[in-house]
Amino acid sequence: MKIIRIRHPHQLKKEELPETSLALGYFDGVHLGHQQVIKTAIEKAKSEGYESAVMTFDPHPSVVLGRDKKINYYLTPLEEKQQLIADLGVERLYIVEFTQEFANLLPQEFVDQYIIELNVKHICAGFDFSYGKMGKGSMETMPFHSRNEFTQTTINKQTVFDEVKISSSFIRELVNKGEVEKLPFLLARPYSFRGVVVDGDKRGRTIGFPTANIRPNSDYLIPTTGVYAVKIRVNSTWYNGVCNIGYKPTFNHDEKVQSIEVHIFNFSEMIYGEEVIVEWYKRIRAEKKFNNITDLIKRIEQDKDEAITYFEKIREETCFLS
Repeated sequence: MKIIRIRHPHQLKKEELPETSLALGYFDGVHLGHQQVIKTAIEKAKSEGYESAVMTFDPHPSVVLGRDKKINYYLTPLEEKQQLIADLGVERLYIVEFTQEFANLLPQEFVDQYIIELNVKHICAGFDFSYGKMGKGSMETMPFHSRNEFTQTTINKQTVFDEVKISSSFIRELVNKGEVEKLPFLLARPYSFRGVVVDGDKRGRTIGFPTANIRPNSDYLIPTTGVYAVKIRVNSTWYNGVCNIGYKPTFNHDEKVQSIEVHIFNFSEMIYGEEVIVEWYKRIRAEKKFNNITDLIKRIEQDKDEAITYFEKIREETCFLS
């Protein structure tokens, strides 16, 4: 996939660019709704002999527009989003730097400069996609602004769980509640993040449960505090484990530094400095302060047993379905 970064005003020339079928959107999460938009653009490209393309923006518009709820943490930070889009088979990715100057473009100016001038012959976007200053352009106004230079496909609302709209906002809500078991139904994959194993306080090994202390390598939205059944990829191999997200209240009385620590089952290697991927599967319980170390150890053993039982269950279900 070819990646083209654009800062307004761009200097790209229509005659130097291939004809494309373009998916438009911010695409945080690259969820099932986003995938439908992108796959439709790819199908149109194949049928018409165009290149398939996606246009996304960086940073999130809320950061520049000064909205009350700024999006500073992402379901899929830019590098992760690039990989997921590439995995769908997209040939060209435009990443437009979202600046105040860009945000001030009138709807017709956006279409002229960022669709027509980029030699786009077909666009795909969700029914609620908006463009131009104050978001006054919509998929309903797009035919007027197109100047008959391109056609369009509007993707209707995609739903799950009794007609709940699949959206980045809904996914964020679930992540913030720790309801990670529901996320594969919206993402077609477990929710995950990439990070680096860093030096910790090594207290886990003293109580028989050594952990990998993981620092996210980008601005991921991390689930709420608690204990989770997870899978972790280390050096291309996947392992089961339990992850504690929180402040370790049994040991820390005043310190308010959140940690992400994974106890990896059947694993004893030293992996400081290694990049890992953690997938979230189930929230086992909320974080809790224990009266003594003995009670903590008993609870961790119980957490581990629950995670093992959970992974055995989904393994059996997968074998049955296959």
